[in-house]
Amino acid sequence: MMKKIGLALFCIGLTSVLLAQQKATELDKSPMDMSYWPANYPILKMGGKVKLQPTARIIYGRPAKGGRTIFGGIVKYGDLWRLGANEATEIEFFTTVKIGDKKITAGRYTIYCVPTESRWTLIFNKDNFCWGSFTYDTKKDIIKVDIPTEKNSENVEFFTIYFEEAGDNANLIFLWDDVKVSLPITVLKKIS
Repeated sequence: MMKKIGLALFCIGLTSVLLAQQKATELDKSPMDMSYWPANYPILKMGGKVKLQPTARIIYGRPAKGGRTIFGGIVKYGDLWRLGANEATEIEFFTTVKIGDKKITAGRYTIYCVPTESRWTLIFNKDNFCWGSFTYDTKKDIIKVDIPTEKNSENVEFFTIYFEEAGDNANLIFLWDDVKVSLPITVLKKIS
């Protein structure tokens, strides 16, 4: 009898999971986006206006605010956050850069965040292809850097990440709700 009840519960659970899966033709509620440094790199490359490689690119999921309380609400202060939705946010550097006082060599990294009201701790990690922060491993961290938060003049509905160029360097901008965070990135080795 217990085996039949267990089997029935398993079948109900499996059916629920299968029915809850998103269809391939449906738009994701938190679509994936990508930002390049230099901005609009693919368009510039097609026009022959840039070098062979970008300096960096970032790939992330863009959740919507949707009337929710974001920071201190769905994104808990003091908890690890994947910086977006779905898969953990990934950044790829095509050259050596400096963040804070740490050098990062060219390569692909996952970025996590521990937000507080006044600052974010950004964590660069060498474990790629992670779903969310469920398999986060501190042993794979390469740097942690604290950056202050700012109040943004605009209330941003969709989580947004982009590179803002500053001469040969850039700031990696994070915007959502009324919060703005800016991470300075310095190029150490020019792309030839």
